[in-house]
Amino acid sequence: MRSKWYESKDDAVNLRKKGVSIGDIERRLRIPRSTLSGWFKDIELTKAQREKLLQSRNDALVKARKKAVEWHHAQKEGRMAEARLQALETLQNIDIKQKEIVELALAMLYMGEGTKRKIEASMGSSDPLILKFFLTAIKVLYGKDPKKIKCQLNLRADQNPEKMRIFWSEELGIPVENFGYIYSDRRTAGTKTYPNYKGVCQIIGGGAAIQRKLIYISEIFCRNTVEK
Repeated sequence: MRSKWYESKDDAVNLRKKGVSIGDIERRLRIPRSTLSGWFKDIELTKAQREKLLQSRNDALVKARKKAVEWHHAQKEGRMAEARLQALETLQNIDIKQKEIVELALAMLYMGEGTKRKIEASMGSSDPLILKFFLTAIKVLYGKDPKKIKCQLNLRADQNPEKMRIFWSEELGIPVENFGYIYSDRRTAGTKTYPNYKGVCQIIGGGAAIQRKLIYISEIFCRNTVEK
């Protein structure tokens, strides 16, 4: 019994003999792959035709992967945009001009990033934004002048101390002469540092009284939140 696609068999066979892929023939003539496979089982393609088909499959795979990457990037951008909107909605209900809000935010940041072992209010980070917030907060809350703040740098072996000193000075608005001790980690010798990594800057922003207050605020706030 002939299949309903039999009238198209000659067209399909001719295309295959020309080196057209089974997938392309399937799409052009709308004939099931299983039927085409049976018709083509005795057709031998030339070496050039096989190589061309292999190259076409590889090109299609590269194109498909590129589209997949673009799709994932688009999805990620969409998720990031949604997260930003949600963050803005939350911040609309918070008055960041209230010193209590700023101090709570500073205390929570200090809980994670601040120095606890030394008797001083200091914080180290490789992220300029975190340190800018720290400087702004201690100025607003405790009247600390950023130009009088002392700093230290922890760098990798291949980083230029003077260049990094100038970078952090300009980034944070702290005079170059306020940057004292610079530690260069010799254990990193022989490995290349990423261009956007500028080392860790340690800001010494206050005495023990500020440190104790920030630690107590963060601890009590966390404990009260957990117990409620």
